[in-house]
Amino acid sequence: MIQVSFYHLTRTPLEKALPKLLEKVLDKGERAVVLSPVDFLKRLDDSLWTYRPDGFLPHGVKRDGHVVDHPIWLTDTLENPNQSCYLFVTGGLPLPSLDKFTHCLYVFDSNMPTELQEARMSWKTAKDYESPRYWKQTEKGAWEEQEIAAKETP
Repeated sequence: MIQVSFYHLTRTPLEKALPKLLEKVLDKGERAVVLSPVDFLKRLDDSLWTYRPDGFLPHGVKRDGHVVDHPIWLTDTLENPNQSCYLFVTGGLPLPSLDKFTHCLYVFDSNMPTELQEARMSWKTAKDYESPRYWKQTEKGAWEEQEIAAKETP
């Protein structure tokens, strides 16, 4: 089964929140694909290099080549070239087919109306896979799992 989790950003921009989520995947010894609109890729690429003063997250984009060497792959096309188990969907993209992954983290910012609207539609799609999980940022920016009734959307 595919586990789909929604991460609702309320306090932290994507460029600050995504690296922390990706770190958790790498800490498990896993790989990730980050699917984003093309206009987000440069911002995400830069943020993974600079989000911490003492390090970076190893990642690549199409221009870098050597796909299998990159534990995090940033792309605007649904693909799994580095044999990842984890797919991150960002930037208000619709939830894609997940047959190449075991985990999907759908990260959206409710301060962006189009992202919130797409997240609601993607939530309905996610119910086809398994009971999706919903995480929302607290006032301090920590993640807290929220209980969502079957008929509700975030």
